[in-house]
Amino acid sequence: MVSRFDRFIAGVIFGLFIAVPGHAAEPSATPTAQPQPQRQQRSDQFPPNPLELKDPDPLLPGGINRPLSEPERQKLRAELDELNNQATAKLQANDVLGAFEIWNRELRLRRALGLLEETQALGRVGDQAWKRNLPNQVRFITLRLQQIQTQVQAPKTQVSPTERAQVLPALGIAYQQVRSPGLALNVYQQMLTEARQGKDTTAEINLLNTIGQLHLSWFDYVPAIATYTELLNLARSRNDSENVLANLIQLAYIHEQAKQPAQAAPYHQQVIDFYQQTQQPQFIPALKIRLADNYAASGQLELAEQNYQDAFELAQPLLQFAYASDALRKLGKLYRSNDRLDAALRVYEYLAGVQQQAYDVYGMMDAYDQIGQIHLQRKAYPEALNAFQQGLEIAKQLNYRTEYFTEQIQKISQQSRQ
Repeated sequence: MVSRFDRFIAGVIFGLFIAVPGHAAEPSATPTAQPQPQRQQRSDQFPPNPLELKDPDPLLPGGINRPLSEPERQKLRAELDELNNQATAKLQANDVLGAFEIWNRELRLRRALGLLEETQALGRVGDQAWKRNLPNQVRFITLRLQQIQTQVQAPKTQVSPTERAQVLPALGIAYQQVRSPGLALNVYQQMLTEARQGKDTTAEINLLNTIGQLHLSWFDYVPAIATYTELLNLARSRNDSENVLANLIQLAYIHEQAKQPAQAAPYHQQVIDFYQQTQQPQFIPALKIRLADNYAASGQLELAEQNYQDAFELAQPLLQFAYASDALRKLGKLYRSNDRLDAALRVYEYLAGVQQQAYDVYGMMDAYDQIGQIHLQRKAYPEALNAFQQGLEIAKQLNYRTEYFTEQIQKISQQSRQ
């Protein structure tokens, strides 16, 4: 039986780790406050650790440690799956308290089905607890996961090698579900060490990919770069061209995300070289633009200019007008930002024609706007007026930005009369 003290402690702990919509905490009494009706303590409130089975449960009358026959396991598994369904339904009905009461009961009983099923259930419920901002529930689940890990990794463990091989990956996933990447990495690193000791290259590659993705999911770019560099070296040592390419692309992406354009550029160039060697030109224009973007961002303007030009020249015969336009637009922007107005003007005038080829009327309108802005900057008012008028004609067709072009034309007309 649960004592009155246990029930009191249960109420305090549960109140700390779960907030129920519509059931705000009672204010503390003051000398002048009116007595408040107390919510009756339920007899089935959580024990201090809601995952510990301290009282007999009707679904497991023989206790948690009694070995189960296969029919008993199947029956219990079905009953626990039903508890999960009930908890899910309560959560959908916004009954958070009711949902986690049921889930904790399920978790207490899952132990009878073995470490693997318990670990998977802990991760599933932990994910819901994290999403519902229940830190103490997450803490209880994380502690239980750590207990399982200790049990599995103990030097004289009674866990079989087969079960251990199943439980360790499940622990890594469960730690991710409770948002404990450090604990997940600890598990994966141990598995990686064992894979290397066993010269299991396939497992090593899979684990490195898992570790790399985990680093990326937490925006931890430095170890992610180190991990994918290992994968790149492994792929090269195995003459695995497919994964060499995949890891080059991934390293370029990570360096870009880490705001390291100078470091990203060589990887993009290696990807371009691969597609050139394998005669797959259709992929190159987009990559040339990204390479040029990285050169521009790192201040290597001549290389940026060259690669934007290359991207345009490669895209045109492939009829990749969107990439051709993008390359010209970015080249024009590069010229304008460096006060090379003549070059920028030529690019935007050519761009207007390319946009017309691609039936990109919005792009044409923007090109005329840029042409007008450059003429305006050079005080070439008639040319600016002509460009804005062409932009206005398109704007009227689109019913978009007409006020902007009209305003530009009016400003030029006023300036030309002064």
